Amino acid sequence: MGVVLVAVLLTVGAVAAVAYQRRLSQPYGAVSDLDADAGAHRWVERLGGNLSTLDARGNAAAAQALTDAAERHRAAQGQLITARSGAQYATASQTALEGLHYIRAARTSLGLDPGPALPDLGTGAITARDGRVTIDGRTYAASPRPGDATPYYYPGGVVGGRQMPGGWYSAPWWKTALVAGAAGAGGVILADALLDGLSRPHGGGPMGGPGGFGGRF
Repeated sequence: MGVVLVAVLLTVGAVAAVAYQRRLSQPYGAVSDLDADAGAHRWVERLGGNLSTLDARGNAAAAQALTDAAERHRAAQGQLITARSGAQYATASQTALEGLHYIRAARTSLGLDPGPALPDLGTGAITARDGRVTIDGRTYAASPRPGDATPYYYPGGVVGGRQMPGGWYSAPWWKTALVAGAAGAGGVILADALLDGLSRPHGGGPMGGPGGFGGRF
């Protein structure tokens, strides 16, 4: 019995040692699949909790932002179901984080405290009050805050291979661009008024590497 117990203890110790050595061999700041899984679930649960407690109260801009947040929540839940790797969990986290940016936008439109700061998506934000963006020959108004002329929020992202800043726009041009490819090479032009007021983060986006958590912009 004693020999068996010693053998079991030695086996457990060997497994623990191997796991510890693997963790030490990971690059500094690397995230394990288990950590990525837990992190993704936290972001998705946080998004779901915010959606369950926020009411648009007849505010059209807030209602649109909440609709987009709900879409991100459903997408992130689906991504979690099929996720098996750190990269896939990171994608779910990214989707949920976009949803939380929509939540902040809805709260801003309602005149509420936007809540705790979120990791930046790495695409910058519009600061010019009278910005413009031209896509496939059409020009849209852009602003850092919601208004009658800019009721549609976009958290920022890559459209047609180009990073587009977060902010409020006169129309949801990104949905058409993503589906129809309207923002292909040469399809997107940022007007001077928008570029002059574009606030870019010094770091990268939320997920690591180029455009990710800790990456370069």
